[in-house]
Amino acid sequence: MMNRWIGKVAVVTGSSVGIGLAISKALASHDIKVVGLARRIDKLHEAAAEIGKDKFFPIECDVTNEEDILKVFKWIDEKFGRLDILVNNAGVLSCTSIIDSKTEEYRKLIDTNLIAPAIFAREAVKSMKKHNACGHVINISSIAGLYLESITIPLGMYGPSKYGLRALGTELRHEIIAAKLNIKITNISPGVVITDMIRSIRNIVHITDDCALKDVDIAEAVIYALGTPEKVEIPEITIIPHGTGTSSNQEHN
Repeated sequence: MMNRWIGKVAVVTGSSVGIGLAISKALASHDIKVVGLARRIDKLHEAAAEIGKDKFFPIECDVTNEEDILKVFKWIDEKFGRLDILVNNAGVLSCTSIIDSKTEEYRKLIDTNLIAPAIFAREAVKSMKKHNACGHVINISSIAGLYLESITIPLGMYGPSKYGLRALGTELRHEIIAAKLNIKITNISPGVVITDMIRSIRNIVHITDDCALKDVDIAEAVIYALGTPEKVEIPEITIIPHGTGTSSNQEHN
């Protein structure tokens, strides 16, 4: 089913490292042109060298700056004349409690984790509608946006922002159906994934590799969602590590 995406164009936010980079590699392996966005242009150039400059197109972009976002879509329209896939992956994490955080910290998380995906989705849908594309918008959320009650460490506005991202996907789906557009919306909510963002908080919470997911696991979920038949839409994918706490060589009857 991935054959229908060959030669199509995807935008991946936060694509220089971690989950975003893994998603970019996975998309490119299916001959999808990837426009990779991040603030660190040096890392994006490294990704382009690894993936292929004719497959991965790096653009420096601060997702909290609407002007940067609009320039990206203008560039895509001029370069490719179309957009088919949007992966809202960029996000930030805070381990400072809401009651101890400054207002600026609230705004940073909401701007990055919720407002930016809304702007990207708005502009992507506009582009897909303009070119009559069969599109797909994928939001990389978090299990914290589904079951925050089970997470007892402080996450500040991270959890609320991810609940909002899930609601954003639902609202977009309603609006797309009402507008009779051929665009799918999928929300992917992984548990802990070993990334630079998670490594930065290992001094706060003990996380071992055997109880966490890998970035490629999330990339495979993106491919799974994209590979569904045209008349099938998966609104939500929840991913958790399998067999946590069990021996890797344990035999199962």
